[in-house]
Amino acid sequence: MKVLHVEAGRHLYGGARQVAYLLPALSKHSVESVLVCPPGAAIAGAMSKQCQVIETPMGGDLDLRFIGRLRKIIREQKPDLVHLHSRRGADTLGAIAAQLEGVRCVVSRRVDNPEPRWLVPFKYRFYDHVITISEGIARVLRDCGVDDAKITCVRSALDASEYDLPADKSWFCDEFDLVEGDLTIGVVAQLIPRKGHRYLLAAMPTLLEQFPRLNVLFFGQGPLEAELAAAAAEFGDHVRLVGFRDDLPRVLPNLDLLVHPADREGLGVSLIQAAAAGVPIVASRAGGMPEIVRDGLNGFLIQPGDVEELAHKISMLLAKSDVRCSMGVAGRDLVQAEFSVAAMAKGNLDVYRRVLVGP
Repeated sequence: MKVLHVEAGRHLYGGARQVAYLLPALSKHSVESVLVCPPGAAIAGAMSKQCQVIETPMGGDLDLRFIGRLRKIIREQKPDLVHLHSRRGADTLGAIAAQLEGVRCVVSRRVDNPEPRWLVPFKYRFYDHVITISEGIARVLRDCGVDDAKITCVRSALDASEYDLPADKSWFCDEFDLVEGDLTIGVVAQLIPRKGHRYLLAAMPTLLEQFPRLNVLFFGQGPLEAELAAAAAEFGDHVRLVGFRDDLPRVLPNLDLLVHPADREGLGVSLIQAAAAGVPIVASRAGGMPEIVRDGLNGFLIQPGDVEELAHKISMLLAKSDVRCSMGVAGRDLVQAEFSVAAMAKGNLDVYRRVLVGP
């Protein structure tokens, strides 16, 4: 089986990281993969030794010429199937290209925002199947009118062994200018409104009153950087923006807690990463987050936007190191059992086979 994968992400996190896990795992099932991505995308270098990589411009939803470029690649490569992994033009335009070339097409959906009901009959007719990374996203699509028979949930995954590292507090404190023994919360997310950084900032006065040696590190990049930096300045060195890091497997085990108070989230790869690293989590009860954060097992869930509940659940965990430890162990076990790369590859392969040969 030959599959042409289309990934528009320029950075190797989120969906692009999932593609980087998936393609080598599919090769173990005799699947030949070809990756199409933008010029200079980080995933191109990461996958260059794993499969054939074709770089082509991807200008987003209005880049209608992308249809022609992808059609040419499809004609040259002659894949059995096209797998579209991201939005920003690659989903709809990519599906049109596949249909025009008479090749079956599946799409991975990683976000839980609803589709306009009027759009669903037009857009989703282009896809032979939709793979959602969480049951939460699948529910949203069903509610929008997408045929349930056309939807399969295959959860995101990671190589848990990459994150099963011991804490290195000395390095961690030197790297981020912290004092050993202080408590540290991490937020690993793009700096965009729906990730909910503002809720944690609103909870900080309460938290600092109880834990005066508390530190918060915002990992990530995004358009809210200046706004969040200005808001964080109110708390001095207690809250800092530390940018994008490519060494999260080394960083995460040193955190006392990961907080993800997002309004919406398809699943949340950073939550899987934190759980694999043995870090307890406080996250919102929205989208696919409850599928990786089991309330009371490996963390706590709160109602989106509830600052008082957020502060309370964070305080509960910061005050009890033994609970943090037991939740960390439970998180590792959960990832190994339900979020393995092997399971993700098998789930995608099962969809490919159903689309190509039927149930």
